Amino acid sequence: MIILILILSFLVVGLGFTTINLLRKNEKQEDILVGYLQYLDKISQIIEFIDTKLKDIDHKGSFKSDDEIGFFFEEIQNIQKVLNEFKIKDL
Repeated sequence: MIILILILSFLVVGLGFTTINLLRKNEKQEDILVGYLQYLDKISQIIEFIDTKLKDIDHKGSFKSDDEIGFFFEEIQNIQKVLNEFKIKDL
């Protein structure tokens, strides 16, 4: 009877230790995830800001009409279109 109690006691202590250990690891991972989400949110805000600025800059179409500058401006707009796909959508 005492042997059974000792075995169960060691089992309870061992399982308690592993549960606490896994809880600590999970909390660390959640903190890291929150940091990554904040970083991605900042990047998304920058992408949105740049998109509005590009639209404000060429609201008259003066950059597109120029041959030399228009080529580079169109390429910048193409890059912005690709970046717009990476914006974080509200969950």
